[in-house]
Amino acid sequence: MIRRRLLTTFWLASLVASQQRTVADDDPPDGPKRIFKDHFIENLVGDWKLTRQVRGTEVQNTVKAEWVLNHQFLQVHMKDAANPPTYEALVLIGYSYADKQYIAHWCDTYGGKFSAVGHGKRSGDSIEFKFEYPDGPFYNTFTWNPKVKGWTFRMESQKKDGTRALFAEDNLRRP
Repeated sequence: MIRRRLLTTFWLASLVASQQRTVADDDPPDGPKRIFKDHFIENLVGDWKLTRQVRGTEVQNTVKAEWVLNHQFLQVHMKDAANPPTYEALVLIGYSYADKQYIAHWCDTYGGKFSAVGHGKRSGDSIEFKFEYPDGPFYNTFTWNPKVKGWTFRMESQKKDGTRALFAEDNLRRP
């Protein structure tokens, strides 16, 4: 009886352990065995209609967000609805477990000189990414609104006096 109980306990413990993903102490905190799973950023997966207010002008974009590269990054593909498109961007959002921060690789039609890597931390329903440029930092804050199940991306440049100036604001809603 005791042996059967011990075997059952051992079997249950093994079953639970096999269903939980753990990283061994000697495994690095980041790498191909530590995929990026984040219930918050998962809200961005799918197809979106993006309405952008930029410098007093409204433009429409389409957005498709999907997991890529072994689920290490969420690729956000933004494309102007105009034909031919005047703006297009590929953004790869990942996470550095060692640094406990989000990473955003932003590449767009402005080319290599203006591509950038931003770092951010989550606060509530927002992640504020900070991109360092030669003329000063640029911020893009991704905010999830669970009531409308939509996103707002607020882009701001920082002036020399430390104040911020609104560059553009994107609202993402399901088509």
